[in-house]
Amino acid sequence: MEVNKLYQGDCLPFLESLPSESVDALITDPPYASGGLHIGARQASTTSKYMQTSTKRGFHDFAGDHRDQRSHLRWSMMWLSECWRILKPGAPVCLFSDWRQLPTTTDALQAAGFSWRGIAVWDKTEGTRPVVGRFRAQCEYIVWGSKGNMPLDRGVGVLPGAIRQVVKTADKHHITGKPVEVMRQVNRICVPSGIILDPFAGSGSTLVAAEMDGYQWIGCELSPHYRDVANARLQALKPAHAAAVSHESTLDR
Repeated sequence: MEVNKLYQGDCLPFLESLPSESVDALITDPPYASGGLHIGARQASTTSKYMQTSTKRGFHDFAGDHRDQRSHLRWSMMWLSECWRILKPGAPVCLFSDWRQLPTTTDALQAAGFSWRGIAVWDKTEGTRPVVGRFRAQCEYIVWGSKGNMPLDRGVGVLPGAIRQVVKTADKHHITGKPVEVMRQVNRICVPSGIILDPFAGSGSTLVAAEMDGYQWIGCELSPHYRDVANARLQALKPAHAAAVSHESTLDR
């Protein structure tokens, strides 16, 4: 298995190619198949579902977001079952979800064999989708668990149960992309220097955050466009990372 590499293609053949018990954490943001209360709304383009008219910036659509509830559950169980095989015993799992898919996501996690341990919250702050007379849709959720028993002596500290981070325009490279600072917080559940698996890499925020903080990583993305976006972001980190290492070496002399 080659680490620090982003593959392009469907996640299932990619996951089937990985060796058993080889990865330290699964941290990913799969398609939600959400964005509406009926099948017609779910099958709309991802651009129309997830981007407000006033903020559309020409993002590319992405695939895999059209399934109804039962097919989404079945598909999630398929790829999560492969991840269960790939993860080391005790490894953590973090899956992003919106409110509509929370029940399905927690069911799929447990049906694939993982222990469900809780839900953390990403608070996108008060500027998100204000509607008079309604609660703000300002939160997304991180369903997390582990492959069996999860020891406390993994070298990981206490992690926040809520991460408050606004979406910044300069940090948004995908319709549903997560901020790098959010992913840096989530990635901390992995053992130091461990291998983080993301089979739905999108524009690469999980991988960029992992690279910044000294984790190893391996990812897969179906869209050639977003694969290229992610690779460009990862390549852009290399000069800054090399400069930081050089600066630390100078200070040590």
